[in-house]
Amino acid sequence: MENVSADAMVEPGTLLVAAPTMFDPNFRRTVVFVIDHRAEGTLGVVLNRPSEVGVHEVLPHWGDHVAEPRSVFVGGPVEKKTALCLAALRTGETAATVPGVIAVRGPVALVDLDSDPDLLATKVRGLRVFAGYAGWDAGQLAGEIERGDWLIVPALPGDVLATPMRDLWGHVLRRQGLPTALLATHPGDLQRN
Repeated sequence: MENVSADAMVEPGTLLVAAPTMFDPNFRRTVVFVIDHRAEGTLGVVLNRPSEVGVHEVLPHWGDHVAEPRSVFVGGPVEKKTALCLAALRTGETAATVPGVIAVRGPVALVDLDSDPDLLATKVRGLRVFAGYAGWDAGQLAGEIERGDWLIVPALPGDVLATPMRDLWGHVLRRQGLPTALLATHPGDLQRN
């Protein structure tokens, strides 16, 4: 049988869910949406880290169009001054027919922030802006998966727009069924238990 790499299940539109034992402060209890995955590396954004900065403060034209809370989310520790925007397209819309977006998977698309937000507004269910991203070089993510740092699970379109009021990390784990769902109740640091 062929030896399949640990990251073979990772593809655009999947989620990397931090294992309860992940203590890296950049990724503790995070859910990362994978935007791009190839031999050279992987790029994604953390979906559950809102910042105190309003989108209108940094991208005034986009502020009225993003989903609540209208804040910039911390996409990850890499290039924090870089803004990325994800959209959940409305039913019946495809990235191929909507100008200013690039397909990621299903109704989720990457938005060109130089495009006109007013033209896009009617074609999307919601937008989320991220500052920075999570990035892995070739082989790096596979090593972290083999070590048990990440669980790879399917994303639902609503995950991209999930409100921080909802514990996205726990919610995603719980919907996986047993035994994975039990991880949602894991205290993380067993010294504190």
